Amino acid sequence: MRSSDYTPLYRTTVGFDRLFDMLEKSVRSDWPPYNIEKIGENDYRITMAIAGFALDEVELMQNGPELSVIGQRKPDQENREVLHRGLATGNFKQVFKLADHVKVKAANLENGLLSVDLI
Repeated sequence: MRSSDYTPLYRTTVGFDRLFDMLEKSVRSDWPPYNIEKIGENDYRITMAIAGFALDEVELMQNGPELSVIGQRKPDQENREVLHRGLATGNFKQVFKLADHVKVKAANLENGLLSVDLI
């Protein structure tokens, strides 16, 4: 009988297998939509679609194992009559649970996409 040792496969994911579970169990909301990607052996990226938000309207806070992404729009200074509202305009707060050793490396807002790199 032949047996296989899968231990080497699990060694590279210590802590990160829990990261995926925690991220999936984070506060679920359909807005804003987001993706979670593995971009390297120990590198991850959360990408959120937050079209219409300016950089100064978005705040990231890491408090222990929680990463909060908060978007608060400034009041619209233009006096416009909206005939059809198809674009989301509300504020949001999305909280992600991270593994204890995961930290925010960088964040970038470009073309309506907020990318948060984690290490």
